[in-house]
Amino acid sequence: MTTEAPSLILVDDDEPFRQRLGRALGDRGFSVTTYASVEETLAAQTEAPEYAVIDLRMGGASGLELLKALHEKDPGTRAVMLTGYGSIPTAVEATKLGAVAYLSKPTDADAVAQALLGTNAPASVEETPSLARAEWEYIHRVLADCQNNISEAARRLGLHRRSLQRKLQKHPPTK
Repeated sequence: MTTEAPSLILVDDDEPFRQRLGRALGDRGFSVTTYASVEETLAAQTEAPEYAVIDLRMGGASGLELLKALHEKDPGTRAVMLTGYGSIPTAVEATKLGAVAYLSKPTDADAVAQALLGTNAPASVEETPSLARAEWEYIHRVLADCQNNISEAARRLGLHRRSLQRKLQKHPPTK
């Protein structure tokens, strides 16, 4: 008797991360198909997968839009949202749309597989990040929105450019 591997889609615009995580999830028994964007996924998907791992912020449409579309096709799809810019409002929104977990990047395949399979019961929102971590993520999100223009990011953040440069040289807080 052969059992077919459960189908899983992995949608992330970070190609090296997508390839590594896809390979690792494949090693854990999933039949993985990867996509680089929400638009690419929606164009290629005809049937809803059993599992989905979706990045929240990608160029173009948000991962929340894909999560909504997948759950309209099949409410039984178990989805995990990944993000490098975690926040409580997006975690709540993802949960309302049907995500079983909301994981901060970087994460590993074991954590993703546990969340997908429900072995870390109850599947819930990760702990709230510290103020230092939230500030670090916000600064990097604003910097990314400014296409890494430090002067523009400093203006938007209300910081002196050199103060922002000092903050950017620090390592991210762990929690």
